[in-house]
Amino acid sequence: MRRLEGRVALVTGGSRGIGAAIALRLATEGATVAVNYAGNASAAADVVAQIVSGGGTAEMFQADIGDSTAATDLVTAVVERFGRLDVLVNNAGITRDGLLVRMSDDDWNAVVGTNLSGAFFVTRAAGKVMMKARAGSIINVSSVVGLTGNAGQVNYASAKAGLIGMTKSVARELASRGVRANAVAPGFIATDMTDALPEAARDAAAATIAMGRFGMPEDVAACVAFLASDDASYLTGQTIAVDGGMTCV
Repeated sequence: MRRLEGRVALVTGGSRGIGAAIALRLATEGATVAVNYAGNASAAADVVAQIVSGGGTAEMFQADIGDSTAATDLVTAVVERFGRLDVLVNNAGITRDGLLVRMSDDDWNAVVGTNLSGAFFVTRAAGKVMMKARAGSIINVSSVVGLTGNAGQVNYASAKAGLIGMTKSVARELASRGVRANAVAPGFIATDMTDALPEAARDAAAATIAMGRFGMPEDVAACVAFLASDDASYLTGQTIAVDGGMTCV
């Protein structure tokens, strides 16, 4: 039985990488998927086409969620189109890496603005819809660097750690209204970003992972699908590290 049959899911940053894998997995579980993208319309269209060709239902919705009005309008558009919103996956994120003492205000603000503030804006709007329905699942895509920190990523790690704090706070606020909030913290996942790393860097990274290899976007998507479903009905405020044992010590 498909666990999300009849439900509507919004995936921010759903046009590529982990976001695309999440959108595809939620669709296979029966959800109607709203695929959000900021600028890459062709990639979003490809994800929608894959879902539709597999017998699912999906549409693409453009919005820069770092803008409060755009984020609110995104949620409104999804609800107006499909009549409900049951699952929100805050996946959209960017990186602008650099050492602390050399990091510009723009690089700090851009990463925190999209990765943390953007998730807040969308969650605030979606939370109102879910509270009224007295049901819903919010899943925030954090990162293991939000748990451990990482040199050269003070902006990214701060935003991802903030997502974990936001998850716990939202879980406490909305539990009485039937709304759950959880987070996943991916480790090294095989995406375009990790593919661009030098081979020596990839080997060094793999050596820090108990399972000795990078994960796949589908590994994260499987965890998100579980958290979105009724199988996780007694889980809220939790962060699950999908990292092959990287942070198990």
